[in-house]
Amino acid sequence: MTAQTSGRDVPSLSPIRRVAILFAGGPAPAANAVISTAAASFLRKGISVVGILNGYSHLVEFGPDHPMIEGKHYITIDSRRLRRTRNSRGIMIGTARTNPGKHVNSPAELADPEKNAPLRTALAALASLEVDALVSIGGDDTLKTANKLKSVQAHLPEGSRRIRVVHVPKTIDNDYLGIDFTFGYFTAVETLAGEIRNLLADAEATRAYYLAETMGRSAGWLAYGAAMAGEASLVLSVEDIEGRFAAQEPVLDPKTGEPVVDPSTGQPKTRKVMNLDEVVRYIVAAMRARERDGKEFGVIVLAEGLAEFLPSDYLKGVPRDDHGHISIAQVDLGRTFARLVSERFKQETGKSRKVTGLQLGYESRCAAPHAFDVMLGSQLGVGAYRALIEEGHDGVMISAAGQLDLNYVPFENLVDPNTLVTVVRYIKRNSDFHRLARFLETEVGE
Repeated sequence: MTAQTSGRDVPSLSPIRRVAILFAGGPAPAANAVISTAAASFLRKGISVVGILNGYSHLVEFGPDHPMIEGKHYITIDSRRLRRTRNSRGIMIGTARTNPGKHVNSPAELADPEKNAPLRTALAALASLEVDALVSIGGDDTLKTANKLKSVQAHLPEGSRRIRVVHVPKTIDNDYLGIDFTFGYFTAVETLAGEIRNLLADAEATRAYYLAETMGRSAGWLAYGAAMAGEASLVLSVEDIEGRFAAQEPVLDPKTGEPVVDPSTGQPKTRKVMNLDEVVRYIVAAMRARERDGKEFGVIVLAEGLAEFLPSDYLKGVPRDDHGHISIAQVDLGRTFARLVSERFKQETGKSRKVTGLQLGYESRCAAPHAFDVMLGSQLGVGAYRALIEEGHDGVMISAAGQLDLNYVPFENLVDPNTLVTVVRYIKRNSDFHRLARFLETEVGE
């Protein structure tokens, strides 16, 4: 038996009769476009669909005393449930950040029964629902988990149910390797840009400045897009921590406070941090340039990922999540910079200027999706169906380019084979995108 697609025959693998759809990580506009179109595609072919509720949080608790209960841990998705859901806000199956693969950090550890236990438990939970394939939707951490779920199956006992895995990339940060733009990115950009425009009007009326911290943990796509569309005065992200804006500091043992020594070199380990004095000086230089142009106001956009580059004194006591990320909300980057910038501005000019720091981002994650994000999300949802049923894939990420042309990227092209870590896509310095942002913002003259 074969499936016809793109003018070629693709041999069928084991038949797929039931598919699970799971969403993990932070929300993104058009999430329901992905879920509903994927589910509708399978249902049209007589394939039943279950929606796993709240990411992996219930799957990792599965066991004799914690069976999967419909309505509590999963739902059956039918055509009635899908009515008019493509443009709806939120996530119809919920989400969570539980990471069943957090103890597996190398190929060898995939075979370790203690470290891979949460992954095997998640697979057993899916098998209890008689699932043949999983559509994973999420960010780079969820892609890592999807790859581990696929790979760990090689270490299951003979005769275990095999579950095929495909992944749909999701992040409003747009920092995904293998796809041009992620669904929800443009909706999030427009939502934040609208808030920046509001702040700009307020700043002009009150002769003040706002330092707006936006989402964008690893890269600056969201900060840059929102700054450009919102007509911000200046934007800075992790890609800008180079040259004079960068410094090195020793890595300290969290228990002893002593410098950590690299055993291979015998030298103290170091990490790249912000040269905070230079970054603050540059922001103040932009403010002074605006003042010379008769503009005593403005909005500076900072990507939240800059918090990871703060000197260690600013990060003491800040917790980390299952994926090793610091709790950025507890750092409050905007307010930290607002204080430093205000003090520096007064030192240099002798004048006071009100500078207010605030965080933007959560309000953009479940905004009503724009048409492009609904179209992109819908195509990626259909792509999950085509990858599994028409193309016979296992272990691929669904991608789209050009005029929403689908393609399928193998996990091994996206995940480091030695560390099982995904590769972040940064804004390339001096690329046309980067240069556009620099052209549109205040010219500092440096």
